[in-house]
Amino acid sequence: MVTSQLPKGPKNLSFLNKLQRIVKPLEFLENNARQYGDIFTLPVLLGDSKQSMVIISNPQGIQEIFATDPEKLDAGGNGRRLIFLGEQSLIALSGDRHRRQRKLLTPPFHGQRMLAYGELIREIIQQVTSQWITNKTFSIRSSTQRISFQVILKAVFGLEEGQRLQEMDQLLTTRFEGRESIFRSILLFFPALQKDWGPLSPWGRLMQNERDIDKLIYAEIAERRENPDASRTDILSLMMAARDEEGQPMTDLELRDELITLLVAGHETTATALAWAFYWIHRQPEIRDKLLQELDALGDKPDPMEILKLPYLDAVCKETLRIYPVAILALQRQVKSPLEIMGYQFQPGTFLSPCIYLTHHREDLYPQPKQFKPERFLERQFSPYEYLPFGGGNRRCIGQAFALFEMKLVLATILSSWELALADEKPVKAVRRGLLMAPADGVRMVVKGKRYQNQLVPV
Repeated sequence: MVTSQLPKGPKNLSFLNKLQRIVKPLEFLENNARQYGDIFTLPVLLGDSKQSMVIISNPQGIQEIFATDPEKLDAGGNGRRLIFLGEQSLIALSGDRHRRQRKLLTPPFHGQRMLAYGELIREIIQQVTSQWITNKTFSIRSSTQRISFQVILKAVFGLEEGQRLQEMDQLLTTRFEGRESIFRSILLFFPALQKDWGPLSPWGRLMQNERDIDKLIYAEIAERRENPDASRTDILSLMMAARDEEGQPMTDLELRDELITLLVAGHETTATALAWAFYWIHRQPEIRDKLLQELDALGDKPDPMEILKLPYLDAVCKETLRIYPVAILALQRQVKSPLEIMGYQFQPGTFLSPCIYLTHHREDLYPQPKQFKPERFLERQFSPYEYLPFGGGNRRCIGQAFALFEMKLVLATILSSWELALADEKPVKAVRRGLLMAPADGVRMVVKGKRYQNQLVPV
């Protein structure tokens, strides 16, 4: 039976509900799922208009969404400018323009080109961890953030040591620092607050920061165009060399918007996932012991491809991205023409959003979903509609392979080289950080010493 009615859900959200949605989104989603089931409708404000967003955590419904022709159901704003990302961002595009950009951007993140960054990532890990001090408490997320920052700046942007790298590093650190993360989240959800009243206003500071970053990016692009170097292998250089089917390169604006998109999608997400991984690995010592046994069997400085293939390390990474996916919702799709999904007839203008978090916490798929159990991924294989930390369909994250490669290499290198411990045994809670869910306080840890040939060596 097909119904034209929207799935049930709260008719109007009170101010407290809206605040909970921003500050405690996981509890907000779980409360609605308990009340309405695995498909429900939320009223949302997009721009100045009220719209309906249907949240789906049913694998069958998610499969139907991912399989639907993008002409009928797709994300993207047809060039609508997204905050910080820009109107030429892959996320903002749809139709032929989206397909063109995706085809141009995909190659640098796969195969040997991706693996070529292994040594660079290892060097960055060594630089960051060399600053650690034995027996001093520190935030592991600060370290994973430094690593992911440097990977983005050097492997993606291709910046070399010098003033421009230092300036970009400082600007991006300011952009993503956490002191104002909750207030910035409120700014993202309430367009009325997005007013530039100069450098003393929160939005004004963000806009000035964006202009300063843009200035450096365009200067780097201009310098590359004036002095082309075919031997460069950073992702910006590969993007600049790419040509579409008509032989046309990306414009400066397209390059800028895609670089910022890669930064936003690839920096905070990887840093956050790594922090969660270190937390779970050290909260359950048996997991750490199994990982070390698997890693030690590879010997000193193993080939990155061998690390990539390790089954238990892979399972740990997958379970990390299951229990607290850094993005709790997949990219929302807008209905373009009348469409039937899960027995509902949706009209144009309705937004459908697969919920990654709720799907990953279904009891029927993941028994004891609040428990961290990597063995789930050794015992069975989940479909792309049951496990979807990187979204799916034509909007699946193009950086998935690179993100997992970086995540595995960071975990393998640090665990093989350092003896770490949690600073205390208190459970770490997930808190909103911008659009992501991150561990509160960044996971406080202590360095016990260095590992050498499977032995602990004080430093």
